[in-house]
Amino acid sequence: MKFSAPLKSNSKKVMLLGSGELGKEVVIEAQRLGLETIAIDKYENAPAHQVAHRSYVVNMQDKEAILEIIRHEKPDYILPEIEAISIEALFEAEKEGFNVIPNADAVSKTMNRKNIRTFAAEELGLKTGPYKFVTTQEGMLEAANELGYPCVIKPVMSSSGHGQSVARSAQDIPTSWEMAKEARGDASELIVEAFVDFDYEITMLTARNGKETVFCEPIGHEQRDGDYVFSWQPAQMSDVAKQKSQEIAKTITDGLGGRGLFGVELFVKGDEVYFSEVSPRPHDTGMVTLITQSQSEFALHLRAVLGLPLAFRFYGDGASAAFKSQVDSPAPVVDVDDSLFSENSFVRVFSKPEAHKGRRLAVALVIDKVEDALSQAREMIKKIKDN
Repeated sequence: MKFSAPLKSNSKKVMLLGSGELGKEVVIEAQRLGLETIAIDKYENAPAHQVAHRSYVVNMQDKEAILEIIRHEKPDYILPEIEAISIEALFEAEKEGFNVIPNADAVSKTMNRKNIRTFAAEELGLKTGPYKFVTTQEGMLEAANELGYPCVIKPVMSSSGHGQSVARSAQDIPTSWEMAKEARGDASELIVEAFVDFDYEITMLTARNGKETVFCEPIGHEQRDGDYVFSWQPAQMSDVAKQKSQEIAKTITDGLGGRGLFGVELFVKGDEVYFSEVSPRPHDTGMVTLITQSQSEFALHLRAVLGLPLAFRFYGDGASAAFKSQVDSPAPVVDVDDSLFSENSFVRVFSKPEAHKGRRLAVALVIDKVEDALSQAREMIKKIKDN
């Protein structure tokens, strides 16, 4: 492959639709390969804005506004980094000859839980837990009573766990309804899922470059309110379950097609594996790969997009811990204890321009045996404060 320089007439351009902390790492990796980068988001000075060659602030649901920027910039690759964007803009851009990663149809399926669940379960035949789609609170109650308690309730479109809740009885339904309606994205329709009796859940990072498919070591993770808090790699699982996880990941990513890295979320019960969700982009739980692999999930994403070889080395076990703001602030300061920068640990600060309670501002990373790494990560996060 020939690598050009950015800001030239022959530059290769990568455009990110969504510019959060994951997008920031993607931009950094793109620049390491000489790519010109354009970052777009709905607010100024988003993390990826701060490192991209150019940035734009626009309503991400505005089809014409997105298309105007695409037509002006003429990117070689368009990388959707969030769910809450105009899918119509992506289909139109693809129709006009632009390269959407992995493709507009895959983005459309994965950004909507109804689309991806029916595609996985009914078209591909993957094992999932029972589910129902509802549009009213009465319908939610009826579905929950039929599927049983506890059950999980999510908007068909949202990001980072927003709007997700667990209803443990009929008395929880009104609260779950209100939480779902406040979610980012589209809460006009909800999915009610039977609670799968699983032992643990994993993310299987899966990269496709058009020639081969590779898998990272499985990533275990702990969530609170539907959002990742801790992750570790590798997740301890049987060889049978790992093999089944890779088979499911390949089936769903083959079905979606295109190039890039996918975060495939799975439930595991003994040797049985159930499909949950998939994101056609780097995954928040995969930030642990910043310390465990020679090529992080962000580097693998760019390699896959460009059709480059996907070989990498797994350095060793590790864990990550997300730091979430405890305050609301227009000028957040992340106070990190010096001890967190050691021979086997460090912190990445996302540089978000504003903080509100529960917003991710940084991630602590440690490399060590899994059990020790996770234990250290839990202690590390206590040594980070904000104000």
